[in-house]
Amino acid sequence: MGIQGLTSFIDHSGTFLKGDHFRNSKLIIDGSNIFHFLYFNSRVDQQHGGDYDDFEDQVCKFVKALRDCDIDPHVVIDGGSDHTDKKFETLRQRAQSKINNLFVGPQGSSVIPTLVKQVFKQVLSSLKVPFAQCIFEADQEIASLAQRWNCPVLSNDSDFYIFDIQAGYLPFSHFKWQNVSVQRGSSQNYIPCKRYTTTSFCRQVNINRQLLPVFAAIAGNDYVNLHNMGFPIRWKGYPLMESNQKTWLLNWLASFQGQQEALDSVPSLIGHGNNTDNMDAALQALSLGIEEYKLPLGCLERFFNDGKAPDPGHLPNHLRVLPDWTLLPLMKGTLPSYMIYIKLLLPVIQAVQVEDPSFPSGSTTARPIRQVFYGLLLGERGEVEEYDREGKNLTNSKVEAVLPSAAQQLQLDTLDKASHSVRLDVFLETLGVSQSTLNGLPPHLGLPVAVTCYWLRHAHPRPDRPLLQALLLGLVYGELCIKKKRQRGMRLRGLIQRGARSLDLGVAHAYSQWQCCMRDGLDLNQLLCLPLPEPQCAWLYKGTLVYQLVVKLRGGLTPDSLLMEDPSSGQLYRAMLGAILNSQETETTGQPDGPSADSGAGGRRF
Repeated sequence: MGIQGLTSFIDHSGTFLKGDHFRNSKLIIDGSNIFHFLYFNSRVDQQHGGDYDDFEDQVCKFVKALRDCDIDPHVVIDGGSDHTDKKFETLRQRAQSKINNLFVGPQGSSVIPTLVKQVFKQVLSSLKVPFAQCIFEADQEIASLAQRWNCPVLSNDSDFYIFDIQAGYLPFSHFKWQNVSVQRGSSQNYIPCKRYTTTSFCRQVNINRQLLPVFAAIAGNDYVNLHNMGFPIRWKGYPLMESNQKTWLLNWLASFQGQQEALDSVPSLIGHGNNTDNMDAALQALSLGIEEYKLPLGCLERFFNDGKAPDPGHLPNHLRVLPDWTLLPLMKGTLPSYMIYIKLLLPVIQAVQVEDPSFPSGSTTARPIRQVFYGLLLGERGEVEEYDREGKNLTNSKVEAVLPSAAQQLQLDTLDKASHSVRLDVFLETLGVSQSTLNGLPPHLGLPVAVTCYWLRHAHPRPDRPLLQALLLGLVYGELCIKKKRQRGMRLRGLIQRGARSLDLGVAHAYSQWQCCMRDGLDLNQLLCLPLPEPQCAWLYKGTLVYQLVVKLRGGLTPDSLLMEDPSSGQLYRAMLGAILNSQETETTGQPDGPSADSGAGGRRF
């Protein structure tokens, strides 16, 4: 994200970043950027669908380090993004690149697991860290809030080298939060880091700071790329290394006083005999790219100070498609942000995961859940353009919105006022589960069990018994870990053995489908105003564990031999397995299942 090659240019210069001992300050954190870096830089598993408990641990350590230094974090998570869709081509290319890298070798690719964003929001909430899910373009809102509060921004997005933020920008790659130190001569903790300010940068390169957005647009950002438009820059006839190109461009800009003067001279920089229409399009694209660095008044300060959403009457036109009741939950992160894209009829790109390329994307399995999500937002005649993996290519298709019979009388504008029983019926009908299936289960496990019932019916290839058993044992493990946090000394021996495991694409594909179903089930449940309690997502799935369990179970071990000494673990496992198997039998025969959940007789698949 950001300006091509700018981060390496800043790093290699050695003079634009100044060492700092950061403490005792507010800090605006680019949440979407930081949760990616926390996950990837902590060596948490990526091949097996994610180890969310390890990621939760990293987030907790990160927040503790901040608080130990009297740093007051406020996290902003990307939400509404670009309503004009100028960034779409950039996003599409990135998704295709991820697919290409994934099938060269999954072990070397950077794949963010499906539920990481949900885990991140839940952990921040549990730690009482103020956070907002932005319904506008997040970078501009972050920069605006930092300027109003006179505090720096923490991110690794090079766009923040361009925004004029008085207190500066702290690149996360130089933010040594794991090395909290003590100020010499005092007892105050600080985090060693490096700080960047536009004032220092512009002084060193001798340009007017108003020209930084022009520099970013010409160099190429997420919104405009002159080279891709057929306008490569003429480097005075000489091919230059990328870092030298940045220096040359800054020197070129130094002769101008304002943005318009520089823009008027761009044709001499990129001419090459292109026709006037193309040149006009290039200049228009540059102007739009420059606009992205203007700081709005913003709505985050009102939200963080007063807990209030923007006044609906003051929303920009494109956001007036949202019902008033959705604004505050969207900003609190309790509604999925991509519903904004759906209401604006913008295309949606499904996340890339480690899967078997010979089968359809795991998101395909969850599509019927999303169709109901789309139906609630757009009505039954709506449709959404989805981009998803097909083989090793990213392709698009139109997906029809659907409304189940239980939802026929629901209206989006008053969905929050609908009765709990109606909202629950819509959710359960979508997943093909009856209320009786969930009776007797802990309430917070009702949603995962319902999703698992759906997964068993829709996944392709159909999951075998060890895949189901391992998944449920993983849920039991999560419950025991939660209990361990509350009751110190809970023994977990024998359930997990650390160590790398080779990747089985069949297992990867099955569990990718389950996680996609879980993600879309969580989204639907949120849109329906939580008819079922939300589970703690950090403890739903631990990829390295369930892979090992599948191997053990396929090797002949029984679930009972892997369960803990705590009798409640066996009871929970059997209750979930029984509920799921009874649901499968009920759908097949139309009657509740007779034999016990532990039975393998009678030709039963599970």
